[in-house]
Amino acid sequence: MSLINRQIHLVSRPQGEASPSNFQLVEAPVPASEALAEGQVVVRHHYLSLDPYMRGRMNDSRSYAEPQPLNTVMLGGTVGEVLHSRHPKFQPGDQVLGMGGWQEYSVVDASVRGALHKVDTQHIPLSAYLGAVGMPGVTAWYGLMKIITPKSGETVVVSAASGAVGSVVGQLAKVRGCRVVGVAGGQDKCRYVVEELGFDACIDYKQHAEPKAFYQALKAATPQGVDGYFENVGGMILDAVMLRMNAFSRLAMCGMIAGYDGQPTPMQNPALILVNRMKVEGFIVSEHPDVWPEAVQELGTLVGTGRLKFKETVAQGIAAAPEAFLGLLKGKNFGKQLVKLI
Repeated sequence: MSLINRQIHLVSRPQGEASPSNFQLVEAPVPASEALAEGQVVVRHHYLSLDPYMRGRMNDSRSYAEPQPLNTVMLGGTVGEVLHSRHPKFQPGDQVLGMGGWQEYSVVDASVRGALHKVDTQHIPLSAYLGAVGMPGVTAWYGLMKIITPKSGETVVVSAASGAVGSVVGQLAKVRGCRVVGVAGGQDKCRYVVEELGFDACIDYKQHAEPKAFYQALKAATPQGVDGYFENVGGMILDAVMLRMNAFSRLAMCGMIAGYDGQPTPMQNPALILVNRMKVEGFIVSEHPDVWPEAVQELGTLVGTGRLKFKETVAQGIAAAPEAFLGLLKGKNFGKQLVKLI
């Protein structure tokens, strides 16, 4: 009896907000081992990563990544184990990381460089390779280390501080002796950021929903101004932080989730970039493969020794992926959003 692979396809482009109707659950057979070509591997996915960047790929518009083709499996990072293999470097049972997409199984040409990576789960949980020791963690590491370049005693602000990227940024900045201020939505998230992750302060943007109130809370938390800002959100939060940025401050532009559904995200005071001689740099971590070994080495060591903490929100089953993804875009997740597929 052949195995069935359940998949989520993108079947329409969002008009404004993404909705469940943009996705469809599809079934397909899993190839038997004798049907594989030389070099191919069948992977049984254990976890699927859901990330904000996926929203941009749903649009048929110019961006840093090609649009997701319609009526195909949604792209996304996965971890799992090798089920069948016709590649000499991969054996059944090997734990692997790849871009298997929103589906329970994938067929991978393992001879393509970088298509599949073995991972060590002796000291690091398998799921962490999609979060703190994976793309989000390396994103945090690159933006902090290569753009913000923090120095001991400086103040670093991080938006979406309880998320997969922001939580790592703050902890890495604390390791380097910085004062770290997070921005998150809700008292539970702010409490976690301060009490569990060790941030010096966290501002609840839901409690301080008005721009003036938010700015006053930020001002109180950054008495020496802001030297580095890791931006994941945009909008009101970006405007407020810009007003606190010091001369020669650095801003790592990672995401603008406030505008992912097509809303305009104008900057209120762009002249501050000139006045404060700020460095503002956007980046896509996949374009910097040279830093991954160094970043993963530090991140893996910190996670393996318990010095880098992370939280996960886990949806159950592939059918739950669309709703979990839409919730992620509205900040309903707490930490890294995953879908468990076994």
